[in-house]
Amino acid sequence: MATIKEIAEKAGVSAATVSRILNNDETLSVTEQTKSKVLKIAQELRYTKKKSPAARTTIGIFQWYSLFQELEDPYYQAIRVGIEKYCADRQIGVIRAFRSDSDYMSALKGVQALICIGKFNEDEIRSFEEITPNVIFVDMKTSRIHCNTIVLDFQQAVIDVLDYLTQLGHKKIAYLGGQEKLQKDKIYFEERKEAFIRYCQEHQLEYAPYLREDQFSAESGYQMVLDLIEKDTLPTAIFAASDPLAIGAIRALYEKGYQVPEDVSVVGFDDINVASFSNPPLTTVHAPAEFMGEYAAHYVTLLSQDNSLKYHTPVRLTLPCSLVIRDSCSRPKEV
Repeated sequence: MATIKEIAEKAGVSAATVSRILNNDETLSVTEQTKSKVLKIAQELRYTKKKSPAARTTIGIFQWYSLFQELEDPYYQAIRVGIEKYCADRQIGVIRAFRSDSDYMSALKGVQALICIGKFNEDEIRSFEEITPNVIFVDMKTSRIHCNTIVLDFQQAVIDVLDYLTQLGHKKIAYLGGQEKLQKDKIYFEERKEAFIRYCQEHQLEYAPYLREDQFSAESGYQMVLDLIEKDTLPTAIFAASDPLAIGAIRALYEKGYQVPEDVSVVGFDDINVASFSNPPLTTVHAPAEFMGEYAAHYVTLLSQDNSLKYHTPVRLTLPCSLVIRDSCSRPKEV
């Protein structure tokens, strides 16, 4: 009997996409041509859905973004894809909910495990833990370890970026970041910004004129670089806390007559698919977002299936990032 993986390979799409098409997932954004292709291949291979046992594990996925916002953010979308890929490969049920849904808490009730993607305040953390004790929060680092979280090693990633740029000879480096709000208008602590400032202080690098924050979007990156140019504070290198920010920054530089990397070097963060196809190909930090989703699904599945542990303690899982050097950086002109 054909498997979802075999259908995915023949159709040229992911296993998670095949699973969602076969399960008539209305939130999936693919063309009708792709849907028809997958369904035709499934029929040709005589695919039959496995009857799942009544007591099978069902994982809830809660995304703090709306579906529309997630579609514009490849990073958070990749996390969810990783979760769904893990579940599809193991015939684990999935219930998806977004903050924009009218009654997302009711939709999640009854799940054996829950993965929350994004940033949440203390009240929200407690409300999710009331649904199931098997919860993990993805991409959220708390000041103290009081709930299960899985995060990336932002501190070392920033050090790697700034070591690379300073070794090239850059002393004037800008930081472009975004602000993420918790409920009640509280701003989430941005670890990359804090690591950037600390590095600059420790290495006697001026940073205040080059520090900018807005949203994690290409438009914000574009506008922040225009602001640097207008205020005559354009540095020799830019570190953007996301690839969309970096792509927006590069567009602003080109429009104002600057060349990358001849005039200004640019480094991004995330390593989204389009990063290697930008002009020039973008040097960036590879953030294993999809694997982070897979790992989160694996962890909560183990929690939900092992009731033998008498002592439960929250954990913080930290995954490493890696610098991917492409063509958007060079030595500054004055060196």
